[in-house]
Amino acid sequence: MSARPTVVRRAPGKLFVAGEYAVVEPGNQAILVAVDRYITVTVADPAEPGVLLATDLAPRPARCHWQDGRLAGRGPQDERLAREGLTHVVAAVETVTRLLAERGLDAPALDVSVSSGLHDGGTKFGLGSSGAVTVATVDAVAAFCGLDLSYDERYRLAVLATAGLDPKGSGGDLAASTWGGWLAYRAPDRTAVLDLARRAGVGEALSAPWPGHEVRRLPPPQGLALEVGWTGNPASTASLVSGLDRRTWRGSASHRRFVETTGDFVRAAVDALEAGDGNGLLEQIRRARRELTRVDEAVGLGIFTPELTALCDAAETVGGAAKPSGAGGGDCGIALLDAEASSDIAHVRKLWTTAGVRPLQLRPAMEGNEE
Repeated sequence: MSARPTVVRRAPGKLFVAGEYAVVEPGNQAILVAVDRYITVTVADPAEPGVLLATDLAPRPARCHWQDGRLAGRGPQDERLAREGLTHVVAAVETVTRLLAERGLDAPALDVSVSSGLHDGGTKFGLGSSGAVTVATVDAVAAFCGLDLSYDERYRLAVLATAGLDPKGSGGDLAASTWGGWLAYRAPDRTAVLDLARRAGVGEALSAPWPGHEVRRLPPPQGLALEVGWTGNPASTASLVSGLDRRTWRGSASHRRFVETTGDFVRAAVDALEAGDGNGLLEQIRRARRELTRVDEAVGLGIFTPELTALCDAAETVGGAAKPSGAGGGDCGIALLDAEASSDIAHVRKLWTTAGVRPLQLRPAMEGNEE
Protein backbone atom coordinates (compact mmCIF):
# COMPACT_ATOMS: atom_id res chain seq x y z
CA MET A 1 0.00 0.00 0.00
CA SER A 2 1.45 3.36 -1.02
CA ALA A 3 2.04 6.05 1.57
CA ARG A 4 -0.61 8.70 1.92
CA PRO A 5 0.42 12.29 1.15
CA THR A 6 1.70 14.28 4.11
CA VAL A 7 -0.75 16.92 5.33
CA VAL A 8 0.27 20.25 6.91
CA ARG A 9 -2.21 22.56 8.64
CA ARG A 10 -1.76 25.57 10.86
CA ALA A 11 -4.01 27.61 13.15
CA PRO A 12 -3.50 31.10 14.61
CA GLY A 13 -3.44 32.18 18.21
CA LYS A 14 -6.01 34.52 19.70
CA LEU A 15 -6.59 37.46 22.00
CA PHE A 16 -9.72 38.33 23.95
CA VAL A 17 -10.76 41.90 23.25
CA ALA A 18 -13.75 41.97 25.63
CA GLY A 19 -16.05 39.60 27.47
CA GLU A 20 -13.62 37.18 29.14
CA TYR A 21 -14.87 35.36 32.26
CA ALA A 22 -18.53 36.09 31.40
CA VAL A 23 -18.22 34.13 28.15
CA VAL A 24 -17.59 30.84 29.96
CA GLU A 25 -21.34 30.74 30.67
CA PRO A 26 -23.34 29.58 27.64
CA GLY A 27 -24.90 32.36 25.57
CA ASN A 28 -22.79 35.25 26.89
CA GLN A 29 -21.00 37.20 24.19
CA ALA A 30 -17.31 38.05 23.81
CA ILE A 31 -15.11 39.66 21.16
CA LEU A 32 -11.91 37.93 20.05
CA VAL A 33 -9.29 38.49 17.40
CA ALA A 34 -6.99 35.92 15.83
CA VAL A 35 -3.30 36.91 15.61
CA ASP A 36 -0.54 36.00 13.19
CA ARG A 37 1.37 33.62 15.42
CA TYR A 38 0.65 30.03 14.48
CA ILE A 39 0.85 26.43 15.55
CA THR A 40 1.63 24.08 12.68
CA VAL A 41 0.70 20.39 12.70
CA THR A 42 2.13 17.92 10.20
CA VAL A 43 0.60 14.46 9.77
CA ALA A 44 2.31 11.68 7.82
CA ASP A 45 2.36 7.91 7.54
CA PRO A 46 4.38 6.46 10.43
CA ALA A 47 7.30 4.10 10.04
CA GLU A 48 5.75 1.79 12.67
CA PRO A 49 2.19 0.97 13.81
CA GLY A 50 0.47 3.26 16.29
CA VAL A 51 0.68 7.01 16.68
CA LEU A 52 3.93 8.92 17.04
CA LEU A 53 3.56 12.35 18.68
CA ALA A 54 6.35 14.91 18.42
CA THR A 55 6.63 18.55 19.42
CA ASP A 56 9.37 21.14 19.10
CA LEU A 57 8.95 21.71 22.85
CA ALA A 58 10.28 18.22 23.70
CA PRO A 59 13.57 16.49 22.85
CA ARG A 60 12.05 13.20 21.69
CA PRO A 61 8.69 11.93 20.36
CA ALA A 62 6.17 9.88 22.32
CA ARG A 63 4.76 6.65 20.86
CA CYS A 64 1.19 5.61 21.64
CA HIS A 65 -0.96 2.66 20.57
CA TRP A 66 -4.69 2.33 20.00
CA GLN A 67 -6.63 0.49 22.68
CA ASP A 68 -10.46 0.48 22.59
CA GLY A 69 -10.55 3.73 20.64
CA ARG A 70 -8.14 5.52 22.96
CA LEU A 71 -4.45 6.26 22.67
CA ALA A 72 -2.88 4.15 25.39
CA GLY A 73 -0.17 5.64 27.55
CA ARG A 74 0.59 4.18 30.93
CA GLY A 75 1.52 6.22 34.00
CA PRO A 76 4.70 8.13 33.19
CA GLN A 77 3.67 8.32 29.52
CA ASP A 78 0.47 10.18 30.40
CA GLU A 79 2.41 12.55 32.64
CA ARG A 80 4.92 13.17 29.88
CA LEU A 81 2.19 13.99 27.34
CA ALA A 82 0.75 16.57 29.73
CA ARG A 83 4.16 18.03 30.52
CA GLU A 84 5.00 18.44 26.85
CA GLY A 85 1.69 20.03 25.92
CA LEU A 86 0.45 17.02 23.94
CA THR A 87 -2.73 16.32 25.92
CA HIS A 88 -4.84 18.43 23.56
CA VAL A 89 -3.22 16.77 20.57
CA VAL A 90 -4.20 13.35 21.93
CA ALA A 91 -7.77 14.53 22.59
CA ALA A 92 -8.05 15.93 19.06
CA VAL A 93 -6.76 12.72 17.47
CA GLU A 94 -9.12 10.59 19.56
CA THR A 95 -12.14 12.77 18.72
CA VAL A 96 -11.52 12.59 14.98
CA THR A 97 -11.05 8.83 15.35
CA ARG A 98 -14.46 8.54 17.04
CA LEU A 99 -15.99 10.14 13.96
CA LEU A 100 -14.05 7.75 11.70
CA ALA A 101 -15.30 4.77 13.74
CA GLU A 102 -18.90 5.92 13.35
CA ARG A 103 -18.31 5.85 9.60
CA GLY A 104 -16.92 2.33 9.73
CA LEU A 105 -13.25 3.32 9.41
CA ASP A 106 -10.36 1.94 11.46
CA ALA A 107 -8.26 3.95 13.89
CA PRO A 108 -5.41 5.43 11.86
CA ALA A 109 -1.68 5.00 12.22
CA LEU A 110 -0.19 8.47 12.33
CA ASP A 111 3.01 10.45 12.65
CA VAL A 112 1.94 13.78 14.19
CA SER A 113 4.44 16.62 14.58
CA VAL A 114 3.70 19.98 16.23
CA SER A 115 5.64 23.22 15.76
CA SER A 116 4.65 26.24 17.83
CA GLY A 117 5.10 29.95 17.28
CA LEU A 118 3.04 30.73 20.39
CA HIS A 119 5.89 30.18 22.87
CA ASP A 120 9.16 31.87 23.73
CA GLY A 121 11.77 29.31 24.74
CA GLY A 122 8.99 27.03 25.94
CA THR A 123 7.15 29.78 27.86
CA LYS A 124 3.69 30.46 26.45
CA PHE A 125 2.66 33.96 25.43
CA GLY A 126 -0.97 33.44 26.44
CA LEU A 127 -2.22 33.44 22.85
CA GLY A 128 -4.36 30.30 23.13
CA SER A 129 -1.81 27.65 22.27
CA SER A 130 -4.05 24.81 23.53
CA GLY A 131 -6.89 25.96 21.32
CA ALA A 132 -4.71 26.51 18.26
CA VAL A 133 -3.03 23.11 18.53
CA THR A 134 -6.43 21.42 18.94
CA VAL A 135 -7.87 23.10 15.84
CA ALA A 136 -4.76 22.46 13.73
CA THR A 137 -4.62 18.81 14.83
CA VAL A 138 -8.31 18.21 14.10
CA ASP A 139 -7.91 19.75 10.65
CA ALA A 140 -4.68 17.92 9.79
CA VAL A 141 -5.75 14.47 11.02
CA ALA A 142 -9.17 14.75 9.37
CA ALA A 143 -7.64 15.78 6.06
CA PHE A 144 -5.04 13.01 6.26
CA CYS A 145 -7.84 10.47 6.82
CA GLY A 146 -9.87 11.76 3.89
CA LEU A 147 -12.51 13.77 5.78
CA ASP A 148 -13.58 17.04 4.16
CA LEU A 149 -14.72 19.19 7.08
CA SER A 150 -16.35 22.61 7.02
CA TYR A 151 -15.07 25.33 9.32
CA ASP A 152 -18.04 24.73 11.62
CA GLU A 153 -17.33 20.98 11.79
CA ARG A 154 -13.65 21.60 12.62
CA TYR A 155 -14.68 23.96 15.40
CA ARG A 156 -17.24 21.50 16.79
CA LEU A 157 -14.78 18.60 16.81
CA ALA A 158 -12.28 20.84 18.61
CA VAL A 159 -14.93 21.76 21.20
CA LEU A 160 -15.71 18.09 21.83
CA ALA A 161 -12.00 17.38 22.26
CA THR A 162 -11.28 20.23 24.69
CA ALA A 163 -14.54 20.02 26.64
CA GLY A 164 -13.69 16.44 27.46
CA LEU A 165 -10.56 17.74 29.16
CA ASP A 166 -12.06 20.85 30.79
CA PRO A 167 -15.71 21.83 30.20
CA LYS A 168 -15.14 25.25 31.82
CA GLY A 169 -13.30 26.58 28.77
CA SER A 170 -15.53 28.78 26.61
CA GLY A 171 -14.17 27.60 23.25
CA GLY A 172 -13.62 31.18 22.13
CA ASP A 173 -9.99 30.37 21.38
CA LEU A 174 -11.15 27.50 19.16
CA ALA A 175 -13.45 29.81 17.21
CA ALA A 176 -10.71 32.39 16.66
CA SER A 177 -8.24 29.70 15.60
CA THR A 178 -10.80 28.26 13.18
CA TRP A 179 -12.31 31.33 11.50
CA GLY A 180 -9.65 33.99 12.07
CA GLY A 181 -10.22 37.74 12.03
CA TRP A 182 -12.35 39.67 14.51
CA LEU A 183 -15.26 37.66 15.91
CA ALA A 184 -18.32 38.02 18.09
CA TYR A 185 -18.67 34.72 19.93
CA ARG A 186 -21.20 33.02 22.20
CA ALA A 187 -20.29 29.70 23.82
CA PRO A 188 -22.42 26.58 23.66
CA ASP A 189 -23.34 24.53 26.72
CA ARG A 190 -20.31 22.23 26.70
CA THR A 191 -21.84 19.72 29.12
CA ALA A 192 -24.91 19.38 26.90
CA VAL A 193 -22.74 19.05 23.79
CA LEU A 194 -20.65 16.28 25.35
CA ASP A 195 -23.82 14.50 26.45
CA LEU A 196 -25.21 14.74 22.91
CA ALA A 197 -22.02 13.22 21.47
CA ARG A 198 -22.15 10.37 24.00
CA ARG A 199 -25.84 9.62 23.37
CA ALA A 200 -26.16 10.18 19.63
CA GLY A 201 -22.61 10.10 18.36
CA VAL A 202 -20.03 12.62 17.20
CA GLY A 203 -21.58 12.87 13.74
CA GLU A 204 -24.92 13.93 15.21
CA ALA A 205 -23.17 16.48 17.44
CA LEU A 206 -21.64 18.03 14.32
CA SER A 207 -25.02 18.68 12.69
CA ALA A 208 -27.48 19.21 15.55
CA PRO A 209 -28.27 22.74 16.78
CA TRP A 210 -26.13 24.01 19.66
CA PRO A 211 -28.46 26.36 21.57
CA GLY A 212 -26.96 29.70 22.55
CA HIS A 213 -23.91 29.25 20.33
CA GLU A 214 -22.96 31.93 17.80
CA VAL A 215 -19.90 32.91 15.78
CA ARG A 216 -20.11 36.10 13.74
CA ARG A 217 -17.41 37.95 11.84
CA LEU A 218 -16.78 41.58 12.76
CA PRO A 219 -14.98 44.30 10.81
CA PRO A 220 -11.63 45.42 12.26
CA PRO A 221 -11.60 48.74 14.16
CA GLN A 222 -11.41 51.87 12.08
CA GLY A 223 -8.45 54.20 12.70
CA LEU A 224 -7.11 52.19 15.61
CA ALA A 225 -3.96 50.05 15.93
CA LEU A 226 -4.03 46.91 18.05
CA GLU A 227 -0.91 46.78 20.25
CA VAL A 228 -0.07 43.76 22.39
CA GLY A 229 2.24 43.55 25.38
CA TRP A 230 3.48 40.38 27.05
CA THR A 231 4.25 40.43 30.78
CA GLY A 232 6.62 37.48 30.58
CA ASN A 233 4.63 35.65 33.24
CA PRO A 234 2.49 32.73 32.03
CA ALA A 235 -0.95 32.39 33.62
CA SER A 236 -3.35 29.47 33.92
CA THR A 237 -6.77 30.35 32.56
CA ALA A 238 -8.29 27.20 34.02
CA SER A 239 -7.06 27.92 37.54
CA LEU A 240 -8.14 31.58 37.42
CA VAL A 241 -11.64 30.72 36.16
CA SER A 242 -11.92 27.95 38.76
CA GLY A 243 -10.76 30.41 41.40
CA LEU A 244 -13.97 32.40 41.01
CA ASP A 245 -16.01 29.30 41.86
CA ARG A 246 -13.88 28.53 44.89
CA ARG A 247 -14.56 32.02 46.25
CA THR A 248 -18.36 31.45 46.05
CA TRP A 249 -18.52 34.46 43.75
CA ARG A 250 -20.59 32.76 41.08
CA GLY A 251 -24.29 33.37 41.73
CA SER A 252 -23.63 36.35 44.00
CA ALA A 253 -24.94 39.89 43.42
CA SER A 254 -21.42 40.89 42.32
CA HIS A 255 -21.41 38.09 39.76
CA ARG A 256 -24.83 39.08 38.38
CA ARG A 257 -23.69 42.68 38.07
CA PHE A 258 -20.53 41.56 36.28
CA VAL A 259 -22.43 39.47 33.72
CA GLU A 260 -24.96 42.25 33.10
CA THR A 261 -22.32 44.98 32.78
CA THR A 262 -20.09 42.82 30.59
CA GLY A 263 -22.99 41.96 28.30
CA ASP A 264 -23.78 45.65 27.95
CA PHE A 265 -20.28 46.84 27.03
CA VAL A 266 -19.66 43.88 24.72
CA ARG A 267 -22.87 44.66 22.80
CA ALA A 268 -21.83 48.31 22.62
CA ALA A 269 -18.33 47.34 21.43
CA VAL A 270 -19.80 45.11 18.70
CA ASP A 271 -22.02 48.00 17.61
CA ALA A 272 -19.01 50.35 17.56
CA LEU A 273 -16.98 47.94 15.41
CA GLU A 274 -19.84 47.48 12.96
CA ALA A 275 -20.41 51.25 12.77
CA GLY A 276 -16.70 52.07 12.38
CA ASP A 277 -16.88 54.14 15.59
CA GLY A 278 -13.32 54.12 16.94
CA ASN A 279 -13.99 56.46 19.85
CA GLY A 280 -17.03 54.43 20.86
CA LEU A 281 -14.93 51.26 20.88
CA LEU A 282 -12.26 52.91 23.05
CA GLU A 283 -14.89 53.83 25.64
CA GLN A 284 -16.14 50.24 25.84
CA ILE A 285 -12.60 48.90 26.30
CA ARG A 286 -12.16 51.35 29.19
CA ARG A 287 -15.44 50.10 30.68
CA ALA A 288 -14.15 46.55 30.35
CA ARG A 289 -10.99 47.46 32.26
CA ARG A 290 -12.98 49.15 35.01
CA GLU A 291 -15.29 46.17 35.46
CA LEU A 292 -12.43 43.68 35.56
CA THR A 293 -10.74 45.90 38.14
CA ARG A 294 -13.90 45.98 40.26
CA VAL A 295 -14.21 42.20 40.25
CA ASP A 296 -10.51 41.72 40.92
CA GLU A 297 -10.69 44.00 43.96
CA ALA A 298 -13.87 42.34 45.23
CA VAL A 299 -12.71 38.76 44.78
CA GLY A 300 -8.93 39.07 45.14
CA LEU A 301 -8.30 36.83 42.15
CA GLY A 302 -5.13 38.49 40.89
CA ILE A 303 -6.32 39.41 37.40
CA PHE A 304 -4.24 42.60 37.42
CA THR A 305 -0.52 42.24 37.99
CA PRO A 306 1.71 45.34 38.34
CA GLU A 307 2.84 44.80 34.74
CA LEU A 308 -0.71 44.63 33.39
CA THR A 309 -1.69 47.74 35.33
CA ALA A 310 1.32 49.60 33.92
CA LEU A 311 0.44 48.39 30.43
CA CYS A 312 -3.07 49.84 30.74
CA ASP A 313 -1.95 53.10 32.30
CA ALA A 314 0.61 53.69 29.55
CA ALA A 315 -2.02 53.40 26.82
CA GLU A 316 -4.32 55.84 28.54
CA THR A 317 -1.60 58.50 28.78
CA VAL A 318 -1.92 58.97 24.99
CA GLY A 319 -5.71 58.71 24.83
CA GLY A 320 -5.87 55.03 24.06
CA ALA A 321 -7.60 52.21 25.88
CA ALA A 322 -6.17 48.97 27.27
CA LYS A 323 -7.00 45.94 29.38
CA PRO A 324 -5.77 42.44 30.19
CA SER A 325 -6.57 39.94 27.46
CA GLY A 326 -8.13 36.71 28.66
CA ALA A 327 -7.96 35.61 32.28
CA GLY A 328 -5.19 38.02 33.29
CA GLY A 329 -2.82 37.15 36.11
CA GLY A 330 0.04 37.50 33.62
CA ASP A 331 0.23 36.69 29.90
CA CYS A 332 -0.83 39.53 27.57
CA GLY A 333 -2.61 42.83 27.62
CA ILE A 334 -4.03 44.68 24.63
CA ALA A 335 -4.19 48.36 23.75
CA LEU A 336 -6.06 50.21 21.04
CA LEU A 337 -4.22 53.35 19.96
CA ASP A 338 -4.59 55.99 17.26
CA ALA A 339 -3.20 54.28 14.15
CA GLU A 340 -1.96 57.57 12.72
CA ALA A 341 -0.06 58.63 15.87
CA SER A 342 3.16 56.69 15.37
CA SER A 343 4.97 58.74 18.01
CA ASP A 344 2.29 57.85 20.59
CA ILE A 345 2.59 54.17 19.72
CA ALA A 346 6.37 54.35 20.07
CA HIS A 347 5.97 56.13 23.42
CA VAL A 348 3.62 53.45 24.76
CA ARG A 349 5.99 50.69 23.67
CA LYS A 350 8.84 52.45 25.47
CA LEU A 351 6.77 52.78 28.66
CA TRP A 352 5.89 49.11 28.44
CA THR A 353 9.51 48.07 28.08
CA THR A 354 10.46 50.16 31.10
CA ALA A 355 7.71 48.46 33.12
CA GLY A 356 8.92 44.98 32.13
CA VAL A 357 6.32 44.44 29.44
CA ARG A 358 7.53 43.14 26.08
CA PRO A 359 5.76 44.60 23.02
CA LEU A 360 4.79 41.81 20.63
CA GLN A 361 4.78 42.48 16.91
CA LEU A 362 1.39 40.95 16.13
CA ARG A 363 -1.20 41.61 13.49
CA PRO A 364 -4.73 40.24 13.15
CA ALA A 365 -4.81 36.95 11.24
CA MET A 366 -7.73 37.54 8.93
CA GLU A 367 -7.97 33.86 7.95
CA GLY A 368 -8.21 30.94 10.34
CA ASN A 369 -6.67 27.48 10.16
CA GLU A 370 -5.15 26.75 6.77
CA GLU A 371 -2.39 24.99 4.95
